[in-house]
Amino acid sequence: MYIKRRTFFIITLVLVFSTSIVTLAAAKFFGQASGARGNAPQGDDAQQQSSQNPDMAKVYEAYQLIENTALEKQDKTKLIDGAIEGMVKTLDDPFSDYMNQKETKDFNSSLQSTFEGIGAEVTLKNEKVTIVSPFKGSPAEKAGLRPEDQILKVNGKSLQGLSLSDAVMHIRGPKGTKAELEIMRPGLSDPLHVTVVRDDIPVETVYSETVERNGKKYGKLEVTQFSQDTAKHFTTELNKLEKQGISGLIVDVRGNPGGLLDSVVEIGNLLIPNKGVILQVQYSDGKKEVFRSEKGEAKYPVVVLTDKGSASASEILAGALQGSGYKVIGTQSFGKGTVQNTMPLEDDSQLKITVAKWLTPDGTWIHKKGITPDVKIEQPDYFKAAPLPDKVELKRDMNGSDVKNLQLILKGLGQSPGRLDGYFDNRTEMAVKTFQSLHQLPVTGKVDKKTAGAMQEELIKRIQDPKNDLQLQAAIEVISKEAN
Repeated sequence: MYIKRRTFFIITLVLVFSTSIVTLAAAKFFGQASGARGNAPQGDDAQQQSSQNPDMAKVYEAYQLIENTALEKQDKTKLIDGAIEGMVKTLDDPFSDYMNQKETKDFNSSLQSTFEGIGAEVTLKNEKVTIVSPFKGSPAEKAGLRPEDQILKVNGKSLQGLSLSDAVMHIRGPKGTKAELEIMRPGLSDPLHVTVVRDDIPVETVYSETVERNGKKYGKLEVTQFSQDTAKHFTTELNKLEKQGISGLIVDVRGNPGGLLDSVVEIGNLLIPNKGVILQVQYSDGKKEVFRSEKGEAKYPVVVLTDKGSASASEILAGALQGSGYKVIGTQSFGKGTVQNTMPLEDDSQLKITVAKWLTPDGTWIHKKGITPDVKIEQPDYFKAAPLPDKVELKRDMNGSDVKNLQLILKGLGQSPGRLDGYFDNRTEMAVKTFQSLHQLPVTGKVDKKTAGAMQEELIKRIQDPKNDLQLQAAIEVISKEAN
């Protein structure tokens, strides 16, 4: 979750001083060094630097030694960027990062309008680039990427050892280009190979619809990300639903990786009744700030849907609603309980630093734990199936994770492969033939590119059918009972 620039006055007061120190320190010492020549600082020069700021004298001295004596010369900007990246890395915090000018521009655009890429929020987890959640309707979602997938390679290049910003630059790219990803998915022994065609990723963050049960109408608002205009769009769509006379509201933050703090607080103001607590923010000095709702009495019941891809600001909203007595339905959320602030440096680069932790209304820190749902329910197994390979033909007597995934898909499509252990036997072959016959494909019993594509299309249809969404159906059942 991010506090962008000077979103909150209190955050500005806390951070503006430290931001100035970072900026001035870099400009003062690295700026002087960039114009220096000759030997490393000695005597009066070193003493002068040390007396001005003893903590930075060592950094200045190292910079001079590298610039003046290293066999392999390096661009000054890269040296400075490397020094800052090194300082940030010592924080051992996957959510703190240094972004150069280009990375800063890309990061800001992802929070504002559209950007080009695969459309997935990622983080560093156990030093692996890990998907928090793909965005709704994005190339990443269409390609079957899931929360907790680890991206090992992009177009053959390993991401091991790269900073998060560097890794993201390899994943993103111009519209129409392909990202050949090597993915390690929890529960599988072998990596998956997934091709994602990059595209424009619009930040369309609020989707509304109505559902009916027992003669009553209920509103459903899906929030895919908390960006600059999310609260405004949420308000507009909520007003439309209320004019239709809804008896309750389902808020869906499944697969929502988070976003801006002010956005979720504004939405909390619309939903948390009786001027209840939305969240608490605790700073490094132990001081707390409490954010309360401005809403009076509740007009109707609310339930919220979460899953493993619900992170940060999504968890704030879920925790706030749960703290007000509303039900959380689905599975355990991601577990990100920290707050980042993006602080601009004078050359238009910026630091993204964890500055606080947020707590639920009752003071619980959910970091690395997540929000525990009141009604726990998993989706059908085939919701977790990976795309079938389009470059490898699967056939009788093959064995491995691709075949195991095929069997999972066949079961989800109503065919019976007989086994789910990854061995392509006679029963699996017969299930493939049955599918091919039903979809007017050559009945070969082999899964070629055409058959794999047809299976993928049919699987997506089933996943998108609300009747198969067990979590949504549970939410409708709960909200119906609450409304009565």
